[in-house]
This record gives sequence, C-alpha cells and structure tokens, in this order.
Amino acid sequence: MKVSEFDYDLPPALIAQQPMEPRDASRLLVLDGATGSIDHRRFRDLGDYLRPGDVIVANDTRVIPARLFGRKPTGGQVEILLLERLDGTTWRALVGGRRVGVGLVITLLDHADEPASVTATVIAEGAESLRELRFSAPVETWIDALGYAPLPPYIHAPLADAERYQTIYARPPGSAAAPTAGLHFTPELLLQLRERGILFETVTLHVGLDTFKPVSVAEVAEHNIHTEWARLSAEAARRINEAHLAGGRIIAVGTTTARVLETAALRSAGIGGSLRTISARDATGETSNICPWKPVAAFEGPTDLFIYPGYRFRAVGMLITNFHLPRSSLLMLVAAFAGRETMLAAYRAAVAEGYRFYSFGDAMLIRPNG
Repeated sequence: MKVSEFDYDLPPALIAQQPMEPRDASRLLVLDGATGSIDHRRFRDLGDYLRPGDVIVANDTRVIPARLFGRKPTGGQVEILLLERLDGTTWRALVGGRRVGVGLVITLLDHADEPASVTATVIAEGAESLRELRFSAPVETWIDALGYAPLPPYIHAPLADAERYQTIYARPPGSAAAPTAGLHFTPELLLQLRERGILFETVTLHVGLDTFKPVSVAEVAEHNIHTEWARLSAEAARRINEAHLAGGRIIAVGTTTARVLETAALRSAGIGGSLRTISARDATGETSNICPWKPVAAFEGPTDLFIYPGYRFRAVGMLITNFHLPRSSLLMLVAAFAGRETMLAAYRAAVAEGYRFYSFGDAMLIRPNG
C-alpha cells in the first residue's frame, strides 16, 4: 500500500487558524462508512446519533507549554520544543540554533525575555536538531512561567487564550499537542449527553509533536510510527466493558483515544509486544479477534500501535475525529475505520462544503465500514 494513496488537495484557506466559538458550534460531518452517506450537522447535535448506554471515551491529557526560549553563554538565542519526558529532569527535545552540542548550558528566558534561574544542559545529540536536555529543576515547577503553547506549524496566528488549546476535561499534564477532537466539547454538551443516558470515560495518551509529521517513506508498512505513553485505568476499563456487555457502543474521541482503546483490546486478546505490524498481520488473518466479554484490558505504558487499512477494530464502535493532514498516520487510521476510498470521498465533500481543517477545524463522526 502506497503512502501516495492517502493524499488529497486542500486549499490553504480551509486550514483553520483560530478555534470556533463556542466550541460546539463547529460543524460535524457524519459519515456512514458502510454506505458512504453523509450528513452535515453541528457538533452540538452529536447526541442525535447516540443512544442511552453508549460510552464516549476521551483523552484527558493536558498540553504543557512545551515551547521554550533560551540563551547560550555566547549570547545566541535557541528555541526548545519539549517532546518526551525521560525522567524527572531529563527530556528529549528539538533544539533550534547553531552549535548546540553536548555540554552546552542554556539559560532559559522568561516571558519578558529576561534570564530565568533555570538552565538546560545538552547531554546527548540525536539526528538533526534532536537533543536530550537535563534541566536544573523539575519541569513542572517552572514550565507555566517560562513556556509557551506549542501550536502546530500550520497555525500562524497567535492564540489569545491558551486554554482554547486544551480540552475542558484536560487533567494530567504531558502532551506537546492537544488531542484536538476533544476541543469541541463544552460543559453544557457533556451535561446534555449525560442526561440522555450516554456515559463518559477518559483514558490518557501524551501526544508528541511527531503526530504532525507526514509519513516520509513510500510504502505505508515501512513507516516507523512514534511511540507514546498511554494509560487505561482498571476502573475505566471495567466501566467500558460493562457498557459494552449491556449493548452500548464505544465511541472514541480522536485518534489518540482510538489507539489507547485498540491497544487495550489487543492486550485483552493476548497480543503482546510491539504493535507496529498488527495491521499487516490482521490483513492476513494471523491475529486473534476480540474477547466478547472483555473488549479492553487496563494497561499503562508505551504504545506503538500503527493502524492503517487492513486493521480489524476490536473495541471502537464509532469515531469522532478532526480532518487530518495528507499522508499522515492519522489519516491512515481513520481510513482503516471507514475505508480509504470512502474517507477520501468524504474529505472531498468537506472541501467542497468549506469545512475547516486540522487542529482548530471541524469534526467528523464516523460509523465503521462493517
């Protein structure tokens, strides 16, 4: 399967630069993966497509202000993007600037461009601008005072309110990017859904900046997907399984939540180890199916699950998602859920209707293709 099969044309004017206000006023494209039929609604109409006993599962990660600025001893300025915590004071990061080698001590700058009391020492070099940094104090003690929201590279306008790049239910900090499908929920909408008998649970997956990268290889199966830390608690797993047994559907809010739930389902089915090749193994019928009485199992740790067409979904019954970049692993995941041709046809319809794309854009509600 070629990566070029997941390309599409998008006018730049449709890339949303600011979030919709209010959140649930975003448009909602409802796609039936089995028939290809489309409804055009608003996100606040979500409950019209759900029924009592369904369970919405969302990613509760909180974006940290992971964009930092610092100064070298020579006076040169550097920009730092935190990617992944390695321990209490050590992070993997992208560091922009010249001569950023091992041993360099960077003094961080505050929002007034003045030196702060925190330093970062380069302890290892990776490919291109990738570095490992050791900070002089734990990040959580100073990040809010020194950091900036790490908006995606396709958003060029400043964000007046940093909370608009957080979901309303964001709790544990750790992401370099927001799980954007959840940005459309409001307290009022969640209350309305609860009053309809629809359940709400959370998982955690800390999103890295790798999520924005296009797949750079020619063959989909050759892509080395990023690994991210995730958690499904025992309590949430139990309630999700109970809802499933009672006939409720599991609705994943976003591709990150889908990866957590499907990782949990694969663990429940006894499939361990790396999950990078699971889609190819599914396509050949090698792997086992869902456990009918326990679709998901609690877990905590890294996941490298790579979902693309050929994968058999074991837990997710419906998917809420935004519109994704061409040739991205996220587009491949939603194409696996609805079918590649059906999904690309829906994207063409969204372009024709003037939907807003990417992180601050509109949403889709997808029913599976079988």
